[in-house]
Amino acid sequence: METSHSTCFRRRLLGAALTMCALFAAPGQAASDFPNRPVSVLVPFSPGGGTDISARLLATKLSQTTGQSFIVENRPGAAGQIAADAVARAKPDGYTLLFANSGMLAINPWLYKLTSDPEKAYAPVSMFSDLPFVLVVSPNVKAKTVAELIAQAKAEPSTLTFASSGSGGAPHLAGEIFQEAAGVQLMHVPYKGGGPAMTDLMAGHVDMLFASVLETVSHVKSGKLRALAVTGAQRSPTLPDVPTLDELGLKNAQTQSWTAVLAPAGTPKEVVEKLAAWVREAADAPDVRETLQAQGAVAHGSTPQDLSRIASEDRARYGDIIKARNLKVE
Repeated sequence: METSHSTCFRRRLLGAALTMCALFAAPGQAASDFPNRPVSVLVPFSPGGGTDISARLLATKLSQTTGQSFIVENRPGAAGQIAADAVARAKPDGYTLLFANSGMLAINPWLYKLTSDPEKAYAPVSMFSDLPFVLVVSPNVKAKTVAELIAQAKAEPSTLTFASSGSGGAPHLAGEIFQEAAGVQLMHVPYKGGGPAMTDLMAGHVDMLFASVLETVSHVKSGKLRALAVTGAQRSPTLPDVPTLDELGLKNAQTQSWTAVLAPAGTPKEVVEKLAAWVREAADAPDVRETLQAQGAVAHGSTPQDLSRIASEDRARYGDIIKARNLKVE
């Protein structure tokens, strides 16, 4: 006959076994019903900018797809690192995401002392868009083509000026890469933002600028600026008559910014794969493609593996140019 002591002992063993089973089952269960509550999407920049607009477009689409709220939270500051650090420290369950741009992942590691290592702190989810730049010149510049611009720059070293939205940003690096590929020396004039740089370019105070399609298209179409080339792999649908630098013979000058979704490192693979599939679905939606094109961007969903590869390749490339040209931020 079983004693009350042995019965109690068996119950404790059964309870412990059930607890262990629950612990091991939890990740799978969490993945199967993800998301079952609102998801935070942290944006490293202020509301109203291109990255913020794209993030809100994606969040709206993800909310429609999943039936759960994806809520954009703006955490600007420290070249994007306030938001990046918050996501790196977040619980790795898929409920806190980072909507990053290429500068944060591929450029910042070479220019800033980061508290979160971009290669280790995050689980790549998916690309969302590509943002090629346009090389635009002031009407005061005589050159009508890239070839003429290069010839002028070689004849008059360090006299042509190129503006940027700030030292160390992707538009600045686009100018540095152009100089390396073309074998010319330009004078960099950094501004505190793209708006002041554009204003001075149109006023003829600087000669050229690498800027987003969205920033430049109205000025190009009005004749206030002249577009010589786009820096992406393909022509921009918004400026279809403007050739790429690659078409014009500058094979190593291709560069562009991009946006992507990241989760904290350690997020379950099943959750990451779910999110990646939803982001790709959003990027493929005709209304999303149309909206991004109006912003000068090109929709580009990807697998987590492709995002990891692209970030790694860009990080190495930007690192090479930053070291070769001894670039620093003030």
